[in-house]
Amino acid sequence: MFFFLFLGIETYAQQGTIYGTVTDSLNKPIEAVSIVVNGESNGTVADTKGNYELIVPAGKEITIVFTSLGYFNIEQKVILQPDERKKINKQLSSKSILVGAVKVESERNREVMLTKINPRSIEAIPSVSGNFESVLKTLPGVVSNNELSSGYSVRGGNYDENLVYVNDIEIYRPFLVRSGQQEGLSFINSDLVADIGFSAGGFGAVYGDKLSSVLDIKYKRPDNFEGSAYLSLLGGGFHLEGISKNKKVGVLLGVRQKSNQFLLNSMDTKGEYKPSFTDVQAFVSYQLSSKTELSLLGNYSSNKYHIIPTDRETEFGNINEALKFTVFFEGQEIDTYDASQGALSFSYQPNEKLKLRLISGAFYTTEQEYFDIVGAYRLDELERDLGSSQFGDVAFNRGVGAFLNHARNDLEAFVYYAQHKGSYLLDNATLSWGVKAQHESINDKLDEWVYRDSSDFSIPHPPDNPGQPLAYDQKIVVNDLVHTENNTNTIRYSGYLQFNKDHEQVSYNIGIRSTYWNWNNEMDISPRASIQYKPDWNKHLNFRFATGFYYQPPFYREIRNLQGEINKNIKSQQSIHFVLGGDYQFLAWGREFKYTAEAYYKDLNDLIPYKSDNLRLRYFGTNNSNGSAYGLDMRVNGEFVSGIESWISLSYLKTEENLTNDYYVNQYDSTGKLIIPGYSYNSKAAKIDTILPGNIPRPSDQRITFAIFFQDYLPKFPTFKMHLTLIFGSGLPFGPPGNDRYKDILRMPTYRRVDLGFSKIIIDEDKPNGSRIPVVRNLRSLWFGLEVFNLLQVNNTISYTWITDVTGRKYAVPNYLTARLINLRLTAKF
Repeated sequence: MFFFLFLGIETYAQQGTIYGTVTDSLNKPIEAVSIVVNGESNGTVADTKGNYELIVPAGKEITIVFTSLGYFNIEQKVILQPDERKKINKQLSSKSILVGAVKVESERNREVMLTKINPRSIEAIPSVSGNFESVLKTLPGVVSNNELSSGYSVRGGNYDENLVYVNDIEIYRPFLVRSGQQEGLSFINSDLVADIGFSAGGFGAVYGDKLSSVLDIKYKRPDNFEGSAYLSLLGGGFHLEGISKNKKVGVLLGVRQKSNQFLLNSMDTKGEYKPSFTDVQAFVSYQLSSKTELSLLGNYSSNKYHIIPTDRETEFGNINEALKFTVFFEGQEIDTYDASQGALSFSYQPNEKLKLRLISGAFYTTEQEYFDIVGAYRLDELERDLGSSQFGDVAFNRGVGAFLNHARNDLEAFVYYAQHKGSYLLDNATLSWGVKAQHESINDKLDEWVYRDSSDFSIPHPPDNPGQPLAYDQKIVVNDLVHTENNTNTIRYSGYLQFNKDHEQVSYNIGIRSTYWNWNNEMDISPRASIQYKPDWNKHLNFRFATGFYYQPPFYREIRNLQGEINKNIKSQQSIHFVLGGDYQFLAWGREFKYTAEAYYKDLNDLIPYKSDNLRLRYFGTNNSNGSAYGLDMRVNGEFVSGIESWISLSYLKTEENLTNDYYVNQYDSTGKLIIPGYSYNSKAAKIDTILPGNIPRPSDQRITFAIFFQDYLPKFPTFKMHLTLIFGSGLPFGPPGNDRYKDILRMPTYRRVDLGFSKIIIDEDKPNGSRIPVVRNLRSLWFGLEVFNLLQVNNTISYTWITDVTGRKYAVPNYLTARLINLRLTAKF
């Protein structure tokens, strides 16, 4: 103790202080300049007047580094005597870059609850799907247990509760997709992205009517000709961008092609996979005058999924009951999802304060889901004796059976809309407004059923005894029969008004939305508000609070129940958000970091219950549930390794619901034992109890999630880089098929996944390219990557296949996701 006390006194005695003011070339103070001691962990940030003060080591030569975005770095060497105070004023020179005409869209982030994401992070993140949304899955509050899908849930919501915008155009997802391997490419093309904003709750009234989150994407505005191209074992693509000589016409084009056949062959179900996903996007802008602009965003995607399965082997269970599920298939599945989306936008800005915009757009999709698959299966129990020479082999057979899955589903949807958006700048404030009218026409034909047979008995099978007359009129019964045809034509109206006030200390956002849908003649009014406070006593702290009513008028899938029938009396789901959070900026290892935390509570009313099977959400089609969701999200991001950003996220969530008028009965035999079909010997009921389930977990109730996105490089060889994503999620609820939600209280195993990527930069875009080869000389950058997906070879479960024996006993056979795979990737920019 005395030694460390003496060491502390000695260390304190060997310190000095530097202070001063940082200004620009016009002698105006610069805020938020970082002042650090090179090679030391201490540093500070200049205040709003450019003033700073920093305690530094004394008695030795040190280097002080002044850095700020948009300015050249300055270094100064200094030697201080113990307890010496030295004034050092610095003038930073701005980085001058010659560009064309620039139009200021926004001077600062006017949405308090919107988090900005660096688009360059998308390039580095190793991803099986190749979709943009992979970066979102590492953020707090965002959950996805399917690496093949672009879908994600936020703070207890599902995939249908998230808003996605590209250049203010709302993006729609396919309707019929059941699993991640069928989904293909998401709408967002990573090569075209310039700006990313994401809110996990409490977002403003300018955004639409969904319960959970909003993703706001802005595509690039080309200022010269350039492009990129990539090629990997999972597909390839390229993008081009350019601007005319008169700087009036800008063109952005992206083409992608993906075939995850190589990936799907690693799954339990073997067969001939023929997936093909193609996507073409274009964004064209034309500057009609200094005040007007015309722009067009268009997209066409063709997704085809074809499989001829042959067999499947899945081992599951534990040391007490190790089982093996073997299936031999006949038949095939052919799915097609073709979608087109476009929007024409006219912008008029008569002066610096007023901006007006008209947008007209349409979305059209045709989807087909055809399959006839016959499966003959056997369920075996494996040898569990560790000392046996047959350990792991089949010990005996539990049963055999067969099934036939049939579907002829067709869906056609056409959505078109017109909207007006405007904004007016006041003194440190903005007034925004908008109105929208949307027509939806959906034609849906469902024809699907399942036939199950076990041990030569049709299931369900009424009881009978040999030699006695039949007690029932026995028929062959198919399961999950849906045979309907629905046609809907509806119109929605919506509008909003929002006021933003920006101040150095306090910023707030107040707004209101309203929607009307002629399907159920329901009008919703949604007030929303948020506030942000930056205290004087610590410039590194930032507090915020948001609340509001969020309504989600049902789209087509929510109004259709499990039998394919549609509900004319359905209402909007409602969520009341309360979000309290903040962030703290601090220095570590001489670099800036940010710690962010948000606690939230959501009161959920008029919910439409649903069952989740992979990506297929099957709604009950009625508002018979209320619930809640609450939790805590935390994140630390910064340069853990100098020059590249990484982050760590941790979240806790609990979400549950209570269905009205739901109950079940327990039957007990004469000895008081619970009768379990397929297990109990005595099935004659002597007592019956009625049970009210009360609150049960919602399908998205994943209590703990933890994610890491980390980047690194070799210090002596910085062109060799490493990118790692680690995701952990506790088990999601699940249950047997059927209409009984109260049975969905079982838990899947935890989701654990590590994806690792290595890259070698051959041509660095930050350094001049002096190659003598003509083709290579025109490249801005070139890098080669090697990716290892599912590094730990974990069998993650996405859903279950349920089989039933003749006694009625059910077995849940897990459907696993992809195994460990290696991918090669080559990327070039020019």
